[in-house]
Amino acid sequence: MAETKKPSKQQVYTLVVQIGRKAGDGLPKKATGAGLVVYASGIDEAEAVRETVAILKQADTAPLDVTGYGTLEERLADGQEIDDEERALMQRALEENAVIVAQVEPYYGDLPDPGDDEEPL
Repeated sequence: MAETKKPSKQQVYTLVVQIGRKAGDGLPKKATGAGLVVYASGIDEAEAVRETVAILKQADTAPLDVTGYGTLEERLADGQEIDDEERALMQRALEENAVIVAQVEPYYGDLPDPGDDEEPL
């Protein structure tokens, strides 16, 4: 009897991670931290976040806050446009069961407040 491979329940989640400073983190000398756009695979978003935080800690960074933006399907349902490059990175994260850092934006000065989504008056 031939074994049939079960379809994977893994999905890819878009996460934004704020990191602080830590010795050996690879950030520019005057940066106070950074924001990372990450594509991470997981059975659910909680697993994707746990895996991302664990990998970032192994990479000598100091994760402070993670915000989830959902799966490709959820983002499309919200009306977001997702280009081919972003889709390719998401597919790679799925195929490799990986965490892929797609963008790093160093912060200079104070770190943004994770709960402060509103523009100042």
